[in-house]
Amino acid sequence: MSKAAEAIKNVEKISPKNMPLVEPLSRGHRACQGCGEVLALRQVLKAVGKQVIACSATGCMEIISSPYPQTAWEVPWIHVAFENVAAVASGVEAGRKALIRKGRIQDDNTKVMAFAGDGATADIGLQALSGAMERGHDFVYVCLDNEAYMNTGIQRSSSTPYGAMTTTSPPGAKSKGQSTWKKNMPLIAAAHGIPYVATASPAFHLDLMNKARKAAAVPGPAYLHIYSPCPTGWRCGPDTAIEASRLVVQTRVFPLFEVIDGRYVLTRDITKPKPVADYLKSQRRFAHLKDEDIEFIQKRVDEEWERLLNLVKATNPEAK
Repeated sequence: MSKAAEAIKNVEKISPKNMPLVEPLSRGHRACQGCGEVLALRQVLKAVGKQVIACSATGCMEIISSPYPQTAWEVPWIHVAFENVAAVASGVEAGRKALIRKGRIQDDNTKVMAFAGDGATADIGLQALSGAMERGHDFVYVCLDNEAYMNTGIQRSSSTPYGAMTTTSPPGAKSKGQSTWKKNMPLIAAAHGIPYVATASPAFHLDLMNKARKAAAVPGPAYLHIYSPCPTGWRCGPDTAIEASRLVVQTRVFPLFEVIDGRYVLTRDITKPKPVADYLKSQRRFAHLKDEDIEFIQKRVDEEWERLLNLVKATNPEAK
């Protein structure tokens, strides 16, 4: 059995009956009303617990959780720049390893975790993240993907979906909004050959929390990519974050899967998908799209789903 599969086989599964009571992220933070990202962050930390050193890139979750002299973090926490959270987490992990080797501290199974938005992950910090994964540092990298630079004014990132309106991809007579497809960060992380990669959505909270717990249990790099609705930037109601988090999975726009030691596993099979239009029409950032644009996006979603199914079949010989 490979090392990630071996590490996660004895991980205690979270269910409604044994939901952790610990709250490493306290109440009183300053997130926007209805923020889906802070909900996802809370779910991750509840699953992993307080034996954590958190490294936080500049972004929404850093801003809302640490207005000096207050903090919502009840674990050791460091704020770093947009571009270097993976490098800093690497240094923290290597430093701890050296201190343990010298007998200066005890090995208490504290996990180093890096938290960043999609801009700090897919754009500005990709180089540092790639290096950390390639070197094999024992840490968990969590990308909280709200699909744009929300804390600086809703500018597009390479994780912004095709057709979305942002302040730097405005629709008009010669533009449909964002002109490129969303960068596939989970597959980029998996291409590094790291032990564990997973996608998650806060609407499926037990799935998300169990994936966070697995990621923390795996020795070596683990990457968790979490869909994180932003009602402010997506121009939708503050009560719609969970609805969007559910629809994005039910329409196959954001599939839920794991990559364990290179093997792709679909963790929620959507056999009767809802139309992509149901998802797009729930957010005003897509309100300008015409029927032919939605058909174009539906075709792409169908192709990406087939691509994922082929990866699952190709890496699981018993499924053939």
